[in-house]
Amino acid sequence: MPAALPAALPAALTSRRVLLPDGTRPATVLVHEGRVQAVLDAPPPGVPVQDLGEAVLMPALTDTHVHVNEPGRTEWEGFATATAAAAAGGVTLLVDMPLNSDPVTTSLDALQAKRSAAQGQLFVDVAFWGGVVPGNQAQLAPMVQAGAQGFKCFLCHSGIDDFPASGEADLLAAMPILRDAGVPLLVHAELEAALSLAPASSRAYTTYLHSRPPEWEDRAVALVIDLVARTGCRAHVVHLSSAGAVDLLRRAKAAGLPITAETCPHYLGLAAEEVPDGATAFKCAPPIRPRENQERLWAALAEGVIDFVVTDHSPCVPGLKKLDEGDFLSAWGGIASLQLGLRSVWTEARRRGVPLSTVARWMCQGPADFLGRGDRGRIAPGCVADLVAFHPEEEALLDPSSLRHRHKLTPWAGRRLAGRIQATWLRGQPIDLDGPPRGRIVLGRTVPGADHE
Repeated sequence: MPAALPAALPAALTSRRVLLPDGTRPATVLVHEGRVQAVLDAPPPGVPVQDLGEAVLMPALTDTHVHVNEPGRTEWEGFATATAAAAAGGVTLLVDMPLNSDPVTTSLDALQAKRSAAQGQLFVDVAFWGGVVPGNQAQLAPMVQAGAQGFKCFLCHSGIDDFPASGEADLLAAMPILRDAGVPLLVHAELEAALSLAPASSRAYTTYLHSRPPEWEDRAVALVIDLVARTGCRAHVVHLSSAGAVDLLRRAKAAGLPITAETCPHYLGLAAEEVPDGATAFKCAPPIRPRENQERLWAALAEGVIDFVVTDHSPCVPGLKKLDEGDFLSAWGGIASLQLGLRSVWTEARRRGVPLSTVARWMCQGPADFLGRGDRGRIAPGCVADLVAFHPEEEALLDPSSLRHRHKLTPWAGRRLAGRIQATWLRGQPIDLDGPPRGRIVLGRTVPGADHE
């Protein structure tokens, strides 16, 4: 990692390729007190300058879909390892999901426990989603006041019994509260229905794929759109994998409904046809679908119907992945990829001729704007100086030992990924993973006079 820049005086980063809102060009980024003070054509006299040469200086990523799992299941991940992996992957702000920690973040007390557990462990900034479950409506407004960015619900079983699914009545009770508080409802959109499946091996990926058909997602997205129309509450579809829901979202947006959607690197870069039988590292919910579906997701991103890309980093202890048995039906469903989001998406984007500036819009600006953090995700005067030095032309096979995740299990292992992250800056200072953590807890916009602790 590069040496720390002076904190009290302005300093500058210069590169022949700086990714700016109006294009990529040679520029010098002047940083002072954690923010971008100016973008200049040449370094100013008397200011320390770090020359990055041909490395692309780009905004750092925001990842709004991360399962940290601490407290309670820190052996699955944890704030120290998750935020180190984030920094190594160019992410400087992540938002922690309300499960699979214990307790789940569905009450004010649980949110306070989560914040306490995070103290002193953060290499990057962290914010928190709360959870909507049946019967916790009275907790929602106090959690917003305590800094929750919004709330996630499941329309199907979440995978753990202490975060039960919400039905239509539960959401109709919760959504007006969230609407009035000005925060979104995030929805795991799968509506389970009866299936008629022929007996098949649980080691076969197709068995698992057919057990969660795209129609489950499509029906759930239709329900979410209907609830948004009825309540006026802003809603967001997380980890969209079914391209069949794209037309529904397109029409809802055209009608002016406040609904957004995300997808994930594994849906954009991995395809059902290439998942080996027994390879449970690929299991996630909703599942990785066929290539034809994948191409339609890319088209929806390009069109803007899908708003941005985040990882849905959802690790567990290796034993729960049932690697020895290769049993897709009993293995934990989740993919660890927090450190690999930029590289995995860039690998596929470059192959399709999509420029890095577009990837930055999907992974830096889009998620930050979704949080209402317009001073992140872009390099411009006044913005937080969260930056990444990236070498987009380099390629390497992924060695899992290079991962900062608590567990090194990932379906990206052994794949050739494009791009190398040279350094990540948090508020103008390079992140040193061997030094003391400098990340902060980011509070919601409704907390008077406070942006962070």
